[in-house]
Amino acid sequence: MIGWEDVYKVVVAMAPLYFALILGFGSVRWWHIFTPEQCGAINRFVCFFTLPLFTFEFTAHVDPFEWNYRFIAADAISKLIIVVVLAFWAKCSSKGSYSWSITSFSLCTLTNSLVVGVPLMKAMYGPMAVDLVVQSSVVQAIVWLTVLLFVLEFRRTGLDISSGSSNDTRVQSVEQGGKDLDGTNESTLASPSYYYWSLMKGVWLKLGMNPNSYAVFVGIAWAFIANRWHIELPSIMEGSVLIMSKAGTGTAMFSMGIFMALQEKFVACGTSLAIIGMILRFTAGPAAMAIGSIAVGLHGDVLRVAIIQAALPQSITSFIYAKEYGLHAEVLSTAVIFGMMVSLPVLIAYFAVLEFVH
Repeated sequence: MIGWEDVYKVVVAMAPLYFALILGFGSVRWWHIFTPEQCGAINRFVCFFTLPLFTFEFTAHVDPFEWNYRFIAADAISKLIIVVVLAFWAKCSSKGSYSWSITSFSLCTLTNSLVVGVPLMKAMYGPMAVDLVVQSSVVQAIVWLTVLLFVLEFRRTGLDISSGSSNDTRVQSVEQGGKDLDGTNESTLASPSYYYWSLMKGVWLKLGMNPNSYAVFVGIAWAFIANRWHIELPSIMEGSVLIMSKAGTGTAMFSMGIFMALQEKFVACGTSLAIIGMILRFTAGPAAMAIGSIAVGLHGDVLRVAIIQAALPQSITSFIYAKEYGLHAEVLSTAVIFGMMVSLPVLIAYFAVLEFVH
């Protein structure tokens, strides 16, 4: 049972995040330390340096040979359910869109497992729950954040090609009915297959230059090697990674504070979208996880942990990616900030209700 001491531990884990957030907000809104251009540079620093090193550090220290693969399968099924529903909505609904499907996927599935999940789950169900939450976080980094990164890059590269900013294509020729500026017929350039391969080439080239796309794979590869042959990362490498990775969560929250300060309103996305985001965060993910868990036969405390960890607050990484790729960052920032505020009573309510589930 959760006591006041356990609640205090969770609050202690969350308070430093808001401290970093307030510092970022104040540095722009109150003290005018950074210009908008410098704010963009700070977000890119977080995205391309502290975040991938943070991801590598926690991934490299897990033991994949001890994972609960039935739990991981339930998580995969739940994510696929969300993907199918969003794809159907985007294709069949007049209000559906590819861009909002990406954002909705983030809101429904991507959680802040390590900062909030670990202390709360330890209080609820003990070390077993902590192991499951860490497993979920690693799989999220390996699979789902990588998928998110790919579709965001795919979207941005497609927009670049369509606007004529990409060097893999000559859009002006296509817009002129297959005629180049010098009158040469360029209808090969205008074919769908050429556009597709130009798009994919651009996506893979950009992902190859983004350390987030491979940091997690290097980390999990090292985890397999280290646990198979019982070796440790050389201390000089460990120290080099730690000095940057320890700043990962703090600098991400600092960047979010900066982003908030640049907006005209505190709830930048508006009240309606904020409410929708909270509903998706705390209901859609757990509901899909319940279906996936039942499908693979989870029961008891493992089932309870699976559902509750799916209701953890929004992933900070999802905001950093949204800001970098210019897709509904205001929605994700609101989800992170208010999600952490309301998560404790919501998660305790889930805990109380699930005590009646056998």
